[in-house]
Amino acid sequence: MGSLVDAILSMPPLLAYVLVFAFVFAEDAVFVGFVIPGETAAVLGGVIANQGKADVWIMAPLVVVAAVLGDTVGYEIGRHFGPRLLKLRAFNRHRGKLDDAEAFLRTRGGWAVFLGRFVAFFRAVMPALAGTSRMHYPRFLGFNSLGGLVWGIGFTLLGFLAGASYKAVAGAVGRDAAAIVALIAVIALIVWRVRKGRRERRRESTSRPRPASDPSDGH
Repeated sequence: MGSLVDAILSMPPLLAYVLVFAFVFAEDAVFVGFVIPGETAAVLGGVIANQGKADVWIMAPLVVVAAVLGDTVGYEIGRHFGPRLLKLRAFNRHRGKLDDAEAFLRTRGGWAVFLGRFVAFFRAVMPALAGTSRMHYPRFLGFNSLGGLVWGIGFTLLGFLAGASYKAVAGAVGRDAAAIVALIAVIALIVWRVRKGRRERRRESTSRPRPASDPSDGH
């Protein structure tokens, strides 16, 4: 990983633009995020701009576009191949996290797409899960675009401001963002289960047959 990062930082500007775009795009489109998190690529884009090898006002929009397009491809993959794709053996080691991501999507809907953008694993699988669940595309696109905008600009500027300290900053922010979203996911799951239990109890009470009235009680 370190040698790859160093190689990217020493590349000519045009090639650096292409590689940062490709890594951010591929993270959500083809699950490359399991190897190189997209936030690392976005931060590196900012670092390259900090070194004067690229323009931050080109790099940041490029990262945003790559994030939104990558999620859109991931959504379409999930919509067409989701159930079969998620049963692949390659996902077995991540089955628990996949279950958490699916539960988060059920409870938070579009906001899961937005918040999932800030956690590496969720960012890689949430678009495909949204497609598999048949979330309406305009709703998905709205939250996807919002997440891509905030995340893309935020992490690119983070790299730009961090400069040579990008490794420590990217790691710390990545952990903090993951912890916050994980806490939201746990709270949302608890609320969803409590509401589900209440709905089931209400259905049981309404479907329970009422005792027949005794004719002798008539007045």
